[in-house]
Amino acid sequence: MEKFQTMTALVAPMDRANVDTDAIIPKQFLKSIKRSGFGQNLFDEWRYLDHGEPGMDSSQRKPNPEFVLNQPRYQGVQILLARANFGCGSSREHAPWSLQDYGFRVIIAPSFADIFFNNCYKIGLLPVVLDAAVLDYLFEQVKSTEGYRLTVDLLNQTVITPQNEEFTFEIDTFRKHSLLNGLDDIGLTLQHAEKISQFEQKRRIEQPWLFL
Repeated sequence: MEKFQTMTALVAPMDRANVDTDAIIPKQFLKSIKRSGFGQNLFDEWRYLDHGEPGMDSSQRKPNPEFVLNQPRYQGVQILLARANFGCGSSREHAPWSLQDYGFRVIIAPSFADIFFNNCYKIGLLPVVLDAAVLDYLFEQVKSTEGYRLTVDLLNQTVITPQNEEFTFEIDTFRKHSLLNGLDDIGLTLQHAEKISQFEQKRRIEQPWLFL
């Protein structure tokens, strides 16, 4: 998992509340357990004017020019502003996978659905909770300022505007440690590889019949 420490990146606004996981990645595209390849179908029903099928190249599709991610000013975006209850609906892990595969590294919202929130941390996608009034302000700024960027400093748990305004967010200490060091569940387990190996060797000696 890629480490997350500090980043400054372009911001796009998703000005809708209760965006569910089927809107993030529609069910017909859940054909793989790999984490890659889902970005082209992120927000598929809003992003395209035609109906997409699994395996269809996005270059063959008709993009909706009104959809925020299709607008030239938001190309290369890595931070998404969202409204309340982002990621509600089914518990599909593909929702954060598709956001990350598209290029997002941070989602900022006043609240998230619990399962989606937890799934984000498992892949190194940072969900930041800020007060709704702060989100109102940031939405106003990003819509009125082309090329609007925010700095997200995980070490100091702050979101910093171009005017050097700072907004603090909370994060669990263990999750913060994992993100700062790029440790997913497998990485955390491998930190104890030597102890695991010692245990296995000891067990082979004490209970050899288990390994016949």
